[in-house]
Amino acid sequence: MRIKTKIKKIVIILVAALTMCSTAAIASPVFASSNVSSYRQNDLSLDVKSALAIDSNSGQILYAQNANKILPIASMTKLITVYLTLQAIKNKQISWNTKVTPTDNIVKVANNSEYSNVPLKKGHSYTIRQLYQATLIESANGAAMCLAKAVAGSQEAFVKQMRTQVKKWGITDAKLYTVCGLPNGNVGSDAYPGVSKDAENLMSARDMAIVGQRLIDDFPAVLNTTKIAKMNFKDGNQTTQMSNFNWMLKGLSQYDANLSVDGLKTGTTDKAGACFIGTAVHQGGRIITVVMGARHQDGTDPSRFIQTKRLMRWIYKNYNAINLNAGSTLGKAQSVRVADGKQLDTNVGLKSKTTIWDPVDGKNVTASLTKKTADAPINKGQVISQYQFKSGSDKLVSLEQPNGMRVDAQALSANSKANVFVRFWRWITGVR
Repeated sequence: MRIKTKIKKIVIILVAALTMCSTAAIASPVFASSNVSSYRQNDLSLDVKSALAIDSNSGQILYAQNANKILPIASMTKLITVYLTLQAIKNKQISWNTKVTPTDNIVKVANNSEYSNVPLKKGHSYTIRQLYQATLIESANGAAMCLAKAVAGSQEAFVKQMRTQVKKWGITDAKLYTVCGLPNGNVGSDAYPGVSKDAENLMSARDMAIVGQRLIDDFPAVLNTTKIAKMNFKDGNQTTQMSNFNWMLKGLSQYDANLSVDGLKTGTTDKAGACFIGTAVHQGGRIITVVMGARHQDGTDPSRFIQTKRLMRWIYKNYNAINLNAGSTLGKAQSVRVADGKQLDTNVGLKSKTTIWDPVDGKNVTASLTKKTADAPINKGQVISQYQFKSGSDKLVSLEQPNGMRVDAQALSANSKANVFVRFWRWITGVR
């Protein structure tokens, strides 16, 4: 009876353990986005409704001010439209030379002088390349609508694709109605059905940073276009000079040679105010900044760029970039214990190239491993732990990991499983 009782207890314990493991696997930690609403906000108060600065590669948060506040994004919307266009080209649904003929409604929108546009003509056809350039440089609303028509067949179908895409990126609070960022009622017969004409696309600074991050990561060549200050749009015998609304580019009024801005997109409506998602390379790393709801008195108001400059200069002053290559080892966190391996320790290093921004406050960034043991066999290049980082006692945080940024650590060499006799001897002698 005692044996049966012991067996029963063991079974119960095993079932409970398996249940806990299963639950843990299903309920993996989901970090509340509210944790990144503010970060070092007291160090720099910007004259905007919300703002955020991140590292483009790791998502490390460098500054956040009301970063989760949902606000109108205006023409910053076009970055999602461009992403889906580039994805369609990659998937061979369309090509750069695919020609698009605008609908009567798109022609009407494209020739409305109240909106940023290139004047598309009825019956004319335009290549995807032309429309793509016009969308990013001139922020042309009609051109963006043409891209949507080419990719999805209709504006409504494209908006649904946009909604699906941002959800794939973990953005769950977005409200999207138009492909160009104009208010719903301003796109005429292409207004999203069942929605107020006053409805505008809404996202947070955090959401927009994710959009920028994904666009640059998946399609880095987009920067070759976003950095163009001026370009001609040719339509038959007519030429329209396009001028980038990102005035921080070289040759435009808010250019600063010390900031090296090469993208990304502005956005302006009465409700949105002046918005700008910018990006620049500094000390070998790339940052993405977002400012939303800056002052916009008129079309000559540079407020969004002034606030972006303040943010970028503050980052350059208060952080140093540590650029690390794949395989780099970090401090004392160089190995994990493998009790059942042929070698008792396996050296680890970074899985991929990473930039860590070290706050210039006298506290050096240190790294530690989240998991200090692993089971054999281990393959070279296998992720067996993660690095977490601190500056002094403060954790570095990122968009995806606001409770502490983590970066994958890979095995730098293989470690096969020791034979049963070696493992038994280690158990007898207490070697672990």
